[in-house]
Amino acid sequence: MDISVVVPLYNEAESLPELCAWIERVMDQNHFSYEIIFVNDGSTDNSWNVIRDLSAKNPYVKGVAFRRNYGKSPALNTGFARAKGDVVITMDADLQDSPDEIPALYKMIVDDGYDLVSGYKQKRYDPLSKTIPTKLFNATARKVSGIKNLHDFNCGLKAYRLKVVKHIEVYGDMHRYIPYLAKLAGFSRIGEKVVHHQARKYGKTKFGLNRFVHGYLDLATLWFTGKFGGKPMHFFGLWGSLMFILGFIAVAVVGFSKLYNMYHGNPYILVTDSPYFYLALTLMLLGSQLFLAGFVGELVARNSSRRNDYEIDEELRID
Repeated sequence: MDISVVVPLYNEAESLPELCAWIERVMDQNHFSYEIIFVNDGSTDNSWNVIRDLSAKNPYVKGVAFRRNYGKSPALNTGFARAKGDVVITMDADLQDSPDEIPALYKMIVDDGYDLVSGYKQKRYDPLSKTIPTKLFNATARKVSGIKNLHDFNCGLKAYRLKVVKHIEVYGDMHRYIPYLAKLAGFSRIGEKVVHHQARKYGKTKFGLNRFVHGYLDLATLWFTGKFGGKPMHFFGLWGSLMFILGFIAVAVVGFSKLYNMYHGNPYILVTDSPYFYLALTLMLLGSQLFLAGFVGELVARNSSRRNDYEIDEELRID
């Protein structure tokens, strides 16, 4: 099979027939073998019945229905688990992503050798309250992830080599960082394509400004787990040791200052009357706690059943 199209959706009953017909038309014009996987994320409207009707008319249309709303990441992960095409295309169900982009995205994966291609909505039909935070979010994501050629990490229109979606786990709200997840899994050939963005035709957006707050927290989580997930002592132990050493030096300075003044007959105060003593003590306590946190993290990592679960790309027979 050439292409699997994975479409996560929540309350998009009105747009589904038009989207499905559009995808079918593009596939037939380019002679692609395909499947369309609609993942209904607990919709409360008629979306699932629409998907049933579409599947009855076209055997290449498949559907998965969640019992309740879990979010876009679980919906994508479920679609990825069921995808069988050599190239997997994801797009939103609101008709803002154009299926006409599919042939070019497919070519970039198959002919140009990319592992993942992310769409870039250079001209957006969104309000400033959405576009300005999006630019700041993407700038931060580029800096942290090191994927400097992407301008729109969260674009729903993406293309993947099949092995990419089988080797990443999209959970929580991590769909915003799928390129970063792919990079952490060893897929470094990540490209971008300018795609057409359309104004929403039906319904209203399902995303609020709180996603930007959650997005930065998720980015920090990904950065930490990707860099120190297998070696927590390298982070906690380092910073804990530095804080303890600084605190110890500060205590020594306070104590030495008192002894010096006593020896030379200068006025002096008790060590416990100095605010610097308590600041130094706090540093030593925090440093000790961080060091112990790193130690506990190492014990957890060493006892994990997946501590040696490495992603192997290919393997030749060894005699």
